[in-house]
Amino acid sequence: PNVTVGDSGDVIAYTAQIAHTGGGSTAGAHLVKFEFVLDDLINLHNSSVVSSVGTTSTYTTGNGSDVVVVEVSALPDEKRAKGAIAFSSGNHAQGVALAARQHGISSVIIMPADAPKTKIDNTRALGAEVVLYDREHEDRDEIGARISQERNLTLIKPFDEPEVIAGQGTCGLEIAEQTAELGIKDADVLVCCGGGGLTSGIALALEQDAPNMRVRPVEPKGFDDVCRSLISGQIERNPTTLGSLCDAIVTLSPGQLTFPIMQRLCHAGITVTEEQALRAVQLAHDRLKITVEPGGAVALAAALFHGDQIPSDCVIAVASGGNVDRDVFERALTA
Repeated sequence: PNVTVGDSGDVIAYTAQIAHTGGGSTAGAHLVKFEFVLDDLINLHNSSVVSSVGTTSTYTTGNGSDVVVVEVSALPDEKRAKGAIAFSSGNHAQGVALAARQHGISSVIIMPADAPKTKIDNTRALGAEVVLYDREHEDRDEIGARISQERNLTLIKPFDEPEVIAGQGTCGLEIAEQTAELGIKDADVLVCCGGGGLTSGIALALEQDAPNMRVRPVEPKGFDDVCRSLISGQIERNPTTLGSLCDAIVTLSPGQLTFPIMQRLCHAGITVTEEQALRAVQLAHDRLKITVEPGGAVALAAALFHGDQIPSDCVIAVASGGNVDRDVFERALTA
């Protein structure tokens, strides 16, 4: 289907279609009130709510396989049969690899050489051909365009793709539905943000179904291109994509499609330190019993440690992505 980016009605229609056909389901992810679990640690003046989404290696929803399977299914048969190519630090990579395997087609995934070994190994295990590149000296877009042209593969972008944005909006639909059940009408919704696919998808969904929710992108300190772009009113770039444990959400800049959506619908962003992200990983494991990678824990970190920037009485933090290497996870558990 044709999805008009920026048109919440069009996106929500497709988002609902994905949800109703089983794609993009968050499979057991629910809003969890944790004021009794983390009350001694929360730097907020009132209660908080956490939405746990796609935290395991089965990578559901936004960065997950269900959304990508739907997108691959939507390709014309002849185009799909030629194979798919994608670039990703790992979560989108695994979704594309799995979708390709389920459709019996080949896939090439371009990944940074410094991506967590877990993500590289998992992507290869799903049958994809992995092409590694140097983040600092090579351009993944150029590599992707070249290989796509040489081998006539279909490029599936990780965030700047209408169907991906719409698919990730299923998380927003669930937030709207579950907050309504809990009687919550007003909240700050904190979203782990890289290129903006998940953030813009959630924002579009909530614009229609829960307009009093304020979507706030959260990024690691030093890699805050979206936060700075919202302030300046134009797309800002990070000077590098190297040096962050939050690899899953580190991008050079927000997308050409996602930024206008976030500019229209999102409120001010929040940045967290690497140490705060690791602490959130630890607390998610110890108190909430979920495994989250550092990039997927930044929204929870913002809720826990930046309450002074959150005026709402209620906070919803999206936790997304559980592909974390053992050494990083052990470091987090001892943080």
